[in-house]
Amino acid sequence: MYKSLIRPLLFKFDPEKVHYFTFDLIKFISKIPFVTALIRSRYQVKGIGLQREVFGLKFKNPVGLAAGFDKNAVLYNELADFGFGFIEIGTVTPKAQEGNPKKRLFRLKDDKGIINRMGFNNKGLEAAIQQLQKNKHKVIIGGNIGKNTQTLPENYTEDYLECFNALHPYVDYFVLNVSCPNVSSHAKLNDKEYLTELIQEVQKANHVFDTQKPIVLKIAPDLNPTQLDEIVELVLETKLDGVIASNTSVSRDGLKASEERLKEIGNGGLSGQPIKDKSTEVIRHLSEKSNKAFPIIGVGGIHSAKDALEKLDAGASLVQLYTGFIYEGPKLVKDINKALLRK
Repeated sequence: MYKSLIRPLLFKFDPEKVHYFTFDLIKFISKIPFVTALIRSRYQVKGIGLQREVFGLKFKNPVGLAAGFDKNAVLYNELADFGFGFIEIGTVTPKAQEGNPKKRLFRLKDDKGIINRMGFNNKGLEAAIQQLQKNKHKVIIGGNIGKNTQTLPENYTEDYLECFNALHPYVDYFVLNVSCPNVSSHAKLNDKEYLTELIQEVQKANHVFDTQKPIVLKIAPDLNPTQLDEIVELVLETKLDGVIASNTSVSRDGLKASEERLKEIGNGGLSGQPIKDKSTEVIRHLSEKSNKAFPIIGVGGIHSAKDALEKLDAGASLVQLYTGFIYEGPKLVKDINKALLRK
């Protein structure tokens, strides 16, 4: 029903407007008696074979929703009913910011992809906390944190620490987002020396709390083998809890979309089916080079159960959906979990 009826209708409209319309719709229908129970019965799959313990956390299944979908933590309770094992909110920055000028979100229908240059648009830290205080504890919550666009390089760490300390009581794990191609002044975040400093400072803050939260790093899919080897060294040296592979790509290789269409869209991060193989190879490289020394969350181009299994076979411990969830609908979560139980 979703792919034959709902998606064609939604895809007639502007992607960003549709995103917020869909949020309002899900919020509305979830308030109707018995609807949430109906959604859970239709989409949730349960079984001991789905359970995973990763980063010391117990996931009811390994299929999560990636950051960027529920940026402001307004829909995670309702989205949990669709069968996700974990949901990542954010990217959250200390202050609210509009992000990049619109239009900034584009579908590549023939490629089953999306290009976005949102630019960390979000309502800020305080708004996220207000929403997280409504947590019904249906699902594990990850907190994806970043810096404000206007923050000076010498203050980057303070932005991350402000988000980390304030969100600590409300999320189950943290993601340091240092690889988004849609924010300016990003060069410093790609420097290994600075990344080491940032990770160590966040880890130091973590140990102030009675309970430490896992901290993972989200990396780009465009890193070459040498850079990936440096990531392995960085994770092992700092004893980071894991890696998310991967973020969106700046590459436009192999797309069906015309050069004219791509020029019209302009810059931005590419997600979805076109980056599937690239992100899987990043996972495989990290897993093999580290001898599976740390967990990897695999994300990028998962549009079927087969795609998810490929990432898990390549070395991922968990997977996340984003673009595939938009193109394939909530049944994708169910399909992956059912395939895992059959395996």
